[in-house]
Amino acid sequence: METYVVRLWLPDRPGALGAVASRIGAVRGDVVGIDILETGSGQAVDELVVRVPRRQLVDLLVSEVEQVDGVHVELVRPVADAVHDPRLDALETAAVLAGAGTTEELLAALCVHGGRTLGAEWMAVVELTTGELRRAAGSAPTGAWLAAFVEGSQAAAGAGGVSGAGGITAGPDDVAWAPLPAAGLALVVGRSGTPFRARERRQVCALARIVDTRFRELSALRSEAPTRA
Repeated sequence: METYVVRLWLPDRPGALGAVASRIGAVRGDVVGIDILETGSGQAVDELVVRVPRRQLVDLLVSEVEQVDGVHVELVRPVADAVHDPRLDALETAAVLAGAGTTEELLAALCVHGGRTLGAEWMAVVELTTGELRRAAGSAPTGAWLAAFVEGSQAAAGAGGVSGAGGITAGPDDVAWAPLPAAGLALVVGRSGTPFRARERRQVCALARIVDTRFRELSALRSEAPTRA
């Protein structure tokens, strides 16, 4: 069996998801996970974890699903882990971050594990004041670009842009960020052409809060070490 994440738009009405699942079953697919990323204006954006007997059926699956009235498939991506579970992935990432023993280990774990949890192509941590790139994974932009993006997003929000639990949302919708105020850093994450939805932006902020708290704890332990000696 091949496992895929299928992101789709569908009407936010009773029976719509059932109709989609029925179409997936028609091509011998099996829905093994559902994640609601965003709802509003009568629409929902869901991610389904789907298993099919072979990859050649994916195009047929998309065609079948889009025959449901009002449904559009935004993205299909293969999943290496056949037991992919977004909620379990997030918990495992949080556990790795909480167990980091140094600040550098913490930032490295954030970029590697956090990026995988979010389905990002790249993730980076940048100094807010200097623009220095502290850590990155994937094909991240330069520290200067990242710092300028954060500064521009803050300015846009101050001028009436949208901000909230999911972070500042001004700027490209396939880039998201959140501050790490105790560390003086910003977490920035991106991917090509696939927007970060409301739930994913909240995840970015949640990861940033975990890392900022652990960063503060590790910094305090390091500053106390000479005294204990």
